[in-house]
Amino acid sequence: MDKETLSVNTAVKSIHRANTSIEPIEDIVAIESPLEIRVRKENELAGKSIAVTMRTPGNDAELALGFIFTEGILKEAKDAIRTKVIEENVVEVLIKDNASVNFSQSDRNFYTTSSCGVCGKASIEAIKVAPSFTVNQDLKLSKTIFFDLQQKLREVQSAFDATGGIHASALFNLDGNLIEMREDVGRHNALDKLIGYAWQEGLLPLSHSILLLSGRASFELVQKASMAGIPFIVAVGAPSSLAIDLAQENGHTLIGFLKSDRFNIYTGNERIKG
Repeated sequence: MDKETLSVNTAVKSIHRANTSIEPIEDIVAIESPLEIRVRKENELAGKSIAVTMRTPGNDAELALGFIFTEGILKEAKDAIRTKVIEENVVEVLIKDNASVNFSQSDRNFYTTSSCGVCGKASIEAIKVAPSFTVNQDLKLSKTIFFDLQQKLREVQSAFDATGGIHASALFNLDGNLIEMREDVGRHNALDKLIGYAWQEGLLPLSHSILLLSGRASFELVQKASMAGIPFIVAVGAPSSLAIDLAQENGHTLIGFLKSDRFNIYTGNERIKG
């Protein structure tokens, strides 16, 4: 999270125990607040609002960049001139006048909650986005690489340790070393922040990377990973049926129910050795 941004807050809760009185104490909770994402061309006075998402404040510029890339609105990082918070909970991405922008894609996402991004889509036909990169099919990894990933993520998940109510997406190299991690109350926001970071740093495609998701693997998360060209998608929780179908279609290795000594492989089994 951005160091200057508060991502957690306090609240008073009541603990109810058997045979004892109610005990009010202070608790730490994750912040959830709306963020409006706008896109504006250089010669325009006003930007176009493309989404409102419920997110945890922090890394808002990365979230905006990741969102417009993974949703297929803007494909070239060089076309984004700057990203700026123009008022509280509103971030604007300024793009070149000649940038190729698919504003029709923004009709898919006027409003998304922290728990669901796909549910903000206008129709089922609008869900899919064509990937920007082809997934690397030539990689093979030892199964032992994956067993330590969850522990490595937990060691840097400060907001989760404080609240127990926040998701994380983490990027690892093929040796299992952590590259970067982002947290958010919305699992899709956490991944957009991570991909937005990689996009602005010129790291895409992430063709030699492992993505670790702290929760389940949904269709939307697999689609965002496809946009970034990530070959290995690993989830602590379960994948959905649509996530499995899309991972198979786009050539990912999809792993679920990751533990310290076992995991399930749903697609791309041929990439895992041992």
